[in-house]
Amino acid sequence: MTIPRVLSIAGSDSGGGAGIQADIKTITMLGGYAMTAITALTAQDTTGVHLVEPASPAMVAAQIDACVGDLGVDAVKIGMLGSPEIAAVVAERLERLSVPVVFDPVMIATSGAALADAATIAAFERLMALATLTTPNVPELVALGGEGALRARGIAWLAKGGDAEGEDVTDRLAVPDEADVVWTAPRIATRHTHGTGCTLSSAIATHLARGLSLADAVAEGRAFVRAALLAAPGFGAGSGPLGHFAVR
Repeated sequence: MTIPRVLSIAGSDSGGGAGIQADIKTITMLGGYAMTAITALTAQDTTGVHLVEPASPAMVAAQIDACVGDLGVDAVKIGMLGSPEIAAVVAERLERLSVPVVFDPVMIATSGAALADAATIAAFERLMALATLTTPNVPELVALGGEGALRARGIAWLAKGGDAEGEDVTDRLAVPDEADVVWTAPRIATRHTHGTGCTLSSAIATHLARGLSLADAVAEGRAFVRAALLAAPGFGAGSGPLGHFAVR
């Protein structure tokens, strides 16, 4: 059996609920081999992000080169980038690869802390163009110009509805020249939602690395997130982490 090799390019979450830590847990639980290129260190817990220190673009590039050159990569997940310079070097490296790329355009943490400035968000355009899928939540979709703008640019995207109001959560997958695929499920009432976006994007990347279609990879990723929400351990005073290890 071939083990899918998934590279996460993202920030570190010291609290373990999101970012690189959530990605490693997700990829591992889904039977993949997790590799990382850490873009930033954060002092973070369930109540917020207290300090951020970006890595140098050269260090991020070196981490990507080390993984690709020696271990090989079957899919890539991109999360928090930290600076426009890091976004540019990530895009430059990924343009050399021919593997699925899932881009989670992280701008704001679940706690509300800003994780990308205007210049970094502007640099997302190049990454969205090369990504197999971009996965914005409600405020991120607005910041990227809305559904109409993404359709006009020919970008494949998954609009996540967890931040919207209502008893149900609706997610919409839009792929150029294909009919939209929509999933609707009852909202899981919990404050333990830290890292849902990271978990979903890394789960989709792992399933794409296995060879699943985009729609099937999204469906499987959604199921994993919902199971992890139900299995949340209840840690922390704020938005707590998911129960990745309780998912079988």
